[in-house]
Amino acid sequence: MPTTRRSRTVAAVPERVWETVSDPYHLPRWWPRVERVEAVTDEHFTEVLSTDRGRSVRADFRIVESRAPELRIWEQEVAGSPFERIMFSARFEVALAPHADGTRVTLVVRQKMRGTARSAGWIVRRGTRKVLDDALRALEGLHGA
Repeated sequence: MPTTRRSRTVAAVPERVWETVSDPYHLPRWWPRVERVEAVTDEHFTEVLSTDRGRSVRADFRIVESRAPELRIWEQEVAGSPFERIMFSARFEVALAPHADGTRVTLVVRQKMRGTARSAGWIVRRGTRKVLDDALRALEGLHGA
């Protein structure tokens, strides 16, 4: 199962960063390709993502764990979605830890791929690394560099 992990220190206290990462409505501000978020409840949310070709794709998520201000985990609901052809599952984690310069933010994505994507784990990890690096840069920009 390809797992990608990236970390960066953000110049803000964990509680401030938590306000951003724990609220799905903030995802368009920091998570790449998210145009907007809909149907937010305490347990679920839907991302509307933009593709390279300008199309919109919906992705549904279930919140698995949320411990303020240190950990947020959500999983994509893959069954019955367009993503079902390429993956079995996708799990996203944001961990926050106090750091001398602010907050150490660690993003982790675990994906279980299907079909030919299964044998291309290094390609999946490389693309996911870019997404996580972009997300961390955006969080850093939101919370001061």
